[in-house]
Amino acid sequence: MQNPKIIFFDIDDTIYRKYTDTLRPSVGEALAALKQRGILTAIATGRPPVAFPDKVKALIQQIGIDMLVTINGQYIEFQGKPLRHYPIVRSEAEAVCRLLQQQNIAYAFVNPAEIAVSEATGWVKEALSRIVSSYQTDPFYYRHRPVYQLLAFYTQGKDAEIDAAVAQMGFKTVRWHENAVDILRQEGSKARGIADAVARLGVGMEDVMAFGDSFNDIEMMQAVGFGVAMDNGEAAVKALADYVCPSVDEDGVLRGLQDLGVI
Repeated sequence: MQNPKIIFFDIDDTIYRKYTDTLRPSVGEALAALKQRGILTAIATGRPPVAFPDKVKALIQQIGIDMLVTINGQYIEFQGKPLRHYPIVRSEAEAVCRLLQQQNIAYAFVNPAEIAVSEATGWVKEALSRIVSSYQTDPFYYRHRPVYQLLAFYTQGKDAEIDAAVAQMGFKTVRWHENAVDILRQEGSKARGIADAVARLGVGMEDVMAFGDSFNDIEMMQAVGFGVAMDNGEAAVKALADYVCPSVDEDGVLRGLQDLGVI
C-alpha cells in the first residue's frame, strides 16, 4: 500500500522503547514526511492519555498527530477533541472486581485522565513503574468515576482460569507484562476503535495502514488494509502482518515506510 489515507502507530516497542525511554529521531522524521504528503497520522495504543510517555507527548505536539485511539480502542480523540468512547457499565466492572477479589488478585481501573489501583502490591508497583508515575489507591473507584478498562496483576499460570471466568461476563484479557493483563469487553479492541473512528472521517479500512508489535495489535493487523509488524514484535503479530519492517531499535518505522514507497 503506497497511498494510505491514515496510518496508526502503536507506542510501546513500535515507536518508543518503554524500558529504555527511547524515541529515536527517525520517528519524528517519518511522521513529518507523512504530514507533508497529506497522510493523516494517528496513535493506537493500550495506554490511556494520562500514561503517555513525555517523549511521545512531545512528539504529538511537535508533529500535530491527528488521532489518538487509546485504552485499546476504548477512548478516541481527533484533533484534540473526544470523538468516541466506550465506558464499562458500572455493574459489570463491579462483577469483575468481585471475581478478582475472590482470587486475591490486585487490580486497577483505567480512564483517560487517571489510573486507580485496588492496592499497591509489589507486582502492581513493578508493572506500572514504566507506565505511569502516580496513581490513586481506591478499590471502589468504579462507583464514582468512569472506567474504560481494568488491569489485573497475576502470572501466566492463572491465565486459563481467569480467561474462562471473565469470558462468562463478556470480557477478555490481553497480557502486556509477565505479571499484568488488560481486561476489557470482548468486543473492544484497537480494531473496533479504528474502524469506528475512520468511518466518521469517511475513510474505509482498505485505506488504513497500521504498525504494531504485540498481542493487543493482533485484531488491528487483521482489520486494517495493510498491517506492518515490527521485527522485534511477537511471532503471532508478524505472522498476520502484510509486511515486517526492521525493529524499533533499527529505525523500523522510517525504513518500513520508505521500503513500502509511502514516503
